[in-house]
Amino acid sequence: MKKYVAECVGTFWLVLGGCGSAVLAAAFPDLGIGLLGVALAFGLTVLTMAFAIGHISGCHLNPAVSIGLWAGGRFEGSQLLPYIIAQLVGGVVAGGVLYFIASGQAGFDITAGFACNGYGVHSPGGYSMSAALVTEIVMTMMFLIVILGATDARASRWLAPIAIGLCLTLIHLISIPVTNTSVNPARSTGVAIFLGDWAIGQLWLFWVAPIIGALLGAGVYRYIGGPVELQQARGSASDESPVYVEDRF
Repeated sequence: MKKYVAECVGTFWLVLGGCGSAVLAAAFPDLGIGLLGVALAFGLTVLTMAFAIGHISGCHLNPAVSIGLWAGGRFEGSQLLPYIIAQLVGGVVAGGVLYFIASGQAGFDITAGFACNGYGVHSPGGYSMSAALVTEIVMTMMFLIVILGATDARASRWLAPIAIGLCLTLIHLISIPVTNTSVNPARSTGVAIFLGDWAIGQLWLFWVAPIIGALLGAGVYRYIGGPVELQQARGSASDESPVYVEDRF
């Protein structure tokens, strides 16, 4: 159970920290952190949580990452559903906390976007659905390649949180103008349900594309990195510690 709570807390931090920076701080008068600040905030949420809970749950924080790790031979399929549920709960709770905070400001208008992901008229740069689909697939594919490579038993895994956090920062720097950057269905769902309307209508893309990208990334890394056998984590193999050495940050 502890690993699921860890995933819930970690995803909560990712959505609150990343989306919170976009909603509360990106355009703050005179001192706004802008696109670069938001990108860095998302990267820092993963970096900090990887050190905080990587040894507990593996710090996936993302249904697409969990699916990609499973496809890459790093994660048990029996754990997918509870991990995804925990991640969604964390994302939605974070969205609720962010909504409560943001609505405390006079004139708050959730229809301005609420850090939701979108395409077409709801893309920050007006990009088409096909452009958004390709962007999310490719960005998630590269994210999984970095995750699998950085956590490989042959790599210096103690540096993995830095590599993965910086990769997510880079992904946001590239794709915020296109989709507001998802690569994470829990992140997208956590804020979309509070805006509703078009955000729910376009949410399908931010589930389908990241999952496709994660599967592609797992396939690419299994080809270039060679087959990887599941290795039981150090210590107990009890229900409290079902993750694997190469699945940990």
